[in-house]
Amino acid sequence: MHTEPDGPPPDPAATAPLLLELDGRGTTTLGLVGGKALNLGRLTAAGFPVPRGFCLTTAAYLLAVPPGLAELAARLDGAGSPDTGAESPEEPEPLAESARRLILAAPVPAAVEDAVRAACTALGAETAVAVRSSATAEDLPFASFAGQQDSFLDVAGADAVLDAVRRCWASLWSDRAVAYRSANGISHRSVTLAVVIQRMVDAASAGVLFTANPLTGTRTQTVINASRGAGQAVVSGAVNPDQFTLDTATARILHRERGSAGPGADWSISVRELADLTVLGSAVQQLFGTPQDIEWAIDAAGKAWLTQSRPITTLYPLEDPLSDDPAALNPDPDAGPRVYMCGTLFQGLTRPITPIGLAAMGVMRNRRGPWRYVNPGLRMYVDVTAILRSAWGRRYLTRVLPLADGRSAAVFPELLADPRFAAPRGARRTARKRPRKPAPASRPGRGARGSETGASLAMMLGLLPGLVAAALHPAAELRRAESYGKRLEAQLRLPEPATAQQRLEFVEQVVDRNIDALIRATLAGPSVGYIMLAVARRLLRGIAAPRELEAVLRGLPHNVTTEMDLELWRLAVEIGSESAGREAFLSREPAALAAAYRDGALPEPAQAGVRRFLARYGHRAVAEIDLGMPRWSEEPDHILGMISNYLRVEDPEQAPDRQFRRAAEHAEERIRSLVQRAAARGTWRARLLDLSLRQVRELSGMRELPKFYIVKILGEMHRQLLLIGADLERAGVIAAADDVFFLDFAELRIGLRGASLRPLVAERRGLYDVELRRRRIPRLLLSDGTDVEAAAMAKAPPSDALAGTPASAGTATGTVRVVLDPVGARLEPGEILVAPSTDPGWTPLFMTAGALVMEMGGVISHGAVVAREYGIPAVVGLPEATLRLRTGQRVTVDGAAGTVRVLPDGVPDNNQPGSPPE
Repeated sequence: MHTEPDGPPPDPAATAPLLLELDGRGTTTLGLVGGKALNLGRLTAAGFPVPRGFCLTTAAYLLAVPPGLAELAARLDGAGSPDTGAESPEEPEPLAESARRLILAAPVPAAVEDAVRAACTALGAETAVAVRSSATAEDLPFASFAGQQDSFLDVAGADAVLDAVRRCWASLWSDRAVAYRSANGISHRSVTLAVVIQRMVDAASAGVLFTANPLTGTRTQTVINASRGAGQAVVSGAVNPDQFTLDTATARILHRERGSAGPGADWSISVRELADLTVLGSAVQQLFGTPQDIEWAIDAAGKAWLTQSRPITTLYPLEDPLSDDPAALNPDPDAGPRVYMCGTLFQGLTRPITPIGLAAMGVMRNRRGPWRYVNPGLRMYVDVTAILRSAWGRRYLTRVLPLADGRSAAVFPELLADPRFAAPRGARRTARKRPRKPAPASRPGRGARGSETGASLAMMLGLLPGLVAAALHPAAELRRAESYGKRLEAQLRLPEPATAQQRLEFVEQVVDRNIDALIRATLAGPSVGYIMLAVARRLLRGIAAPRELEAVLRGLPHNVTTEMDLELWRLAVEIGSESAGREAFLSREPAALAAAYRDGALPEPAQAGVRRFLARYGHRAVAEIDLGMPRWSEEPDHILGMISNYLRVEDPEQAPDRQFRRAAEHAEERIRSLVQRAAARGTWRARLLDLSLRQVRELSGMRELPKFYIVKILGEMHRQLLLIGADLERAGVIAAADDVFFLDFAELRIGLRGASLRPLVAERRGLYDVELRRRRIPRLLLSDGTDVEAAAMAKAPPSDALAGTPASAGTATGTVRVVLDPVGARLEPGEILVAPSTDPGWTPLFMTAGALVMEMGGVISHGAVVAREYGIPAVVGLPEATLRLRTGQRVTVDGAAGTVRVLPDGVPDNNQPGSPPE
C-alpha cells in the first residue's frame, strides 16, 4: 500500500556543507559554490598560485534568506515584460530594492556565523581578506556577470567579514545584477550566491589578463592591463592602467600604452613579468579549454597570484557546431590564417540560422564546387583566402564589395596590406609551367571541380536562348515565368498519405529536382533588365550622371515583393473601412490578433481577407531563407501587426499605393527627360536609349521572382518537416515538433529509427539562444579569431560623424524608430526606420517609413534596392547604427551623401510625399 512520507521532502541544502576550502579537493558543483569559487578550486587543484581561502556555499545563503524572497524573485521574473498578462507589468527596480532590504535586515544564522568565525581564525584572526561574491549565474560560457555582484577588499576580523558576507548576499539583487540576468534570459528564481573569502595579496602591481584580444578577437594575442597596487582599481575602472598587447607564442610586446602615470613614469610591470604572465595565462586557458579573463596580482617578492579566471564571453566563436572537424576553420594552421566572409550578412541576416537552415543551404550551395564553407556562430561563412591571394581575385573583390557591403569594402584594404595574404611571387609563371596534379583521393569533391565548372558553363550557355527571348519579347518572358510558377506548385505536392520517411526523402530531394529549372525560368528576365540598364548608362555617358538613372528604377512593375506589400495595403484599407475590423486591429497587439485569427474570431471581412492573403504569401517569413524560421501562415503576427501600422496612416498623400504610383510617374518623367537629352546626340541614340529604359522598367522588377519561388520551395519543406516533427514528438524522440529545425537531415534519419535526440536539441537550442543575443557579427573573420573590422577600428577609431554608404538619394527628417525584429514592430508614418539589416520580410515596413538606415549592406543589397524602388532615402552600412541611434531621436537622413545627422528637439519633419527625392 502506498503511503505518504511524514513531512516535506528533505531540503538538499540542509545536507550540503556550509563551507569548503578552496583547495579543489573532492567533487563540487556550480550550484554549490558558484562560478568564481568553482574556477578558483580548479586552479588550485591544478597547482596554480591561488591565495589561500574558503568558500561559504550556497547552502549558507539558502539558510539565511528570509521568507518572502522567493515571491519577490517570481515577481521579478515577470517584471517589465508585457507577456505576463498583467495590464501594467511591475518595474524591476523597486522589487530588487525590497529583496536587498529583506536580506540586509535578516540575521546571519548561527551555524553560518560559527563556520565563518572558525575559518577566519584558521586564516589568522586579523588577517586582511577579500570577500567576493560567487553567484551560480556567473562566469558562464555565455555570460560572465563581471562586476554585477559586490566584492570587498582589506576586510579584517570575523565581525567585518560577516557584515561583508551579508552585503555580498544582498548584491545578488542589485539593479545591475537583476538587469543583467533579465537580458541574458536567466530566471531570478534559479540563482543563489556563494561567497569567497581569501587572504589579500600585498600587491606591488595587479590587473587583468586576457588570453585573447577582447577588442579584435585575435586568439594569438595576450592583452594585459596593469597598475601599481591592488587590482581592484583596474577592474573597477578607477585608474587608467598601462596596457600591453603581446604575441602569445613569443611573449613579444606588439603594442603598449601608458596609463594614468603618464609620460616619463616607470611602467607598472617589467618585461620579464609580462612574459611570465603570458605563459601563465596560456596554461590557464589550456586548463579551461577556452580563452580566459584572468585577474592577477604580483607581490613584493615578485610572485604572481591568480585571484579569478572566467571565460571571455564576448568573443565570436571559432567552432563550427555542425562540423565533426574541431579544426574546421583552420585545417592547416602552418599555412597561416584563413579569411572568411559572412554570407548570411550579405543576405540581410544578422540572426543565427537554424541547423536545418544551414543544412538546406549546404544542399543549395553545392558542396562539390570550389568554395569552402563553415558555420561558426550558426552563420554561414565562405572561405575567400584563395581568391584574396590572387591578383584577379583582389581586383574582383575590390569592385564588388562596395556594391554588396560598404563596411566590408572599407576594411578590405587591411587585408590587401597584410603580407600573409599576398599573392606568391611568380605564382602566375609557375602555374604556366607546372601541370596541375590530380586531386588526392582523400579530398572528396576537389577532383570534381572540372566537371562542376563544365556544369556551370553549360548552365550559362543554357540561359542564352532565354536572354535573347527576354530581350526580344519581354511580355512573353513574364508569361513564361508565371507559367513556371504553376508547374512548381504541382511539383511541391507530395501524395498523401505519406510516411515520415517519405516526407524526409521529399524534403531532401525537392531542391535538386527544381533548382535548375527555376533558374532557367526566372533568371533571364531580370538579367536582361540590368544588362539594359548598363547599356543605358553607356548611352548616357557625357549626357547624364549615373545617379540620374536611379529614378528609373522607382515604382517598378512585376515585382512580387512590391505586389505583396501593395496587396497588404489594400487589405488594410478593406479592413479599415469596416468599424469592427478597424477597432479590433487598433486595440489589440499582434499576438492577440494572431490568436483570434487562428480561432476564426476576427471580424469579417478581416478573417477572410487575411486568409486570402496568406493563401498566396503564407510561405514567406522574416529571415525567410532560413528553412527553420516560422512561415507567416504558421505565425501571422508580423503581417497582422503591419495591417495595424497601415491603419494609422491618416494623411492620404502618405498612402503607400499613392506613393508607389507617384514613384512610377516620376520614373516615366525621368525616361522622357533622358531621351530628350540624348536626342541632341542623335536620333538613333535616343531611340536605343528609350528601348533600353523601357526594357529596364519591364524586366528589372522580376529580380525578386527567383527568390520568391525558392522561398516557396522552402515553405513546403518547412511544412513537411513540421509533420515529421509531430511524428517524432509522439514517439518521444524530441520534446516538440519544431525541435526538428535544430537537427540536420542525417540526424533526422537517426531519429526516425527511434534514437532519442532530446539532449542534442537542448544543446543546439541553447547555442541558438546565445547567438540570438549577439549584436556584433564579424563580416570578415580570420581563422585566428580576428574580426577584421574591429581590428581596423581599434587602429583608427571612427569619428563622431554618422556616415555610412549612400544607397537611395533624397533627404528626410523624422523621428528614429530602432527595430531589431520586425515581428510586432510599430512604425508610425514618416518615422526613420533604423535596423541591423533587412530582407523581403521587412518590406511592409518600408511602405510607411520616411527613410531607411541599416547597419549593413551596400548599394545592391536588398534593403537598398527596395528603398530606391519605393523612393525613400536610405543610408546603409552605418556601423553600430542601432546602438548609436535611439528611438525618439530627431535625425535628418541624406541618402545621397550617406549621412545621418542627429538634430536638436523641435525640428519639424520635412517628409513631403509630393516630390520624390533626387
